[in-house]
Amino acid sequence: MQMKNTLRLGFVAVGLALLGGCSSEVGRLPLVDTDITCLRKQMAGPMYLSFPLAANTCQRMTNHGFMFGEKNAKPIPLNLKDAPDLQKLADEYGYSYTR
Repeated sequence: MQMKNTLRLGFVAVGLALLGGCSSEVGRLPLVDTDITCLRKQMAGPMYLSFPLAANTCQRMTNHGFMFGEKNAKPIPLNLKDAPDLQKLADEYGYSYTR
């Protein structure tokens, strides 16, 4: 009985790791991706997203993505320091960013 539960837990853990891996469709990976790395990954991945779609996927909100406080959440400016190419695109599409 103990072996079955351990085996099931192992399958669930492996499945979650595969689902939440480094897939670009996931968007921003917590504690790993910066705004710049997330944008570059979204724009260069298998989907080749445009800047506005990539920015909407990567941009953080003031409610940190939680359901509570969603009504009053505002986008946090993208941190595009040392990425002049992304700054140019942010200017072109009207996204706020920090240098």
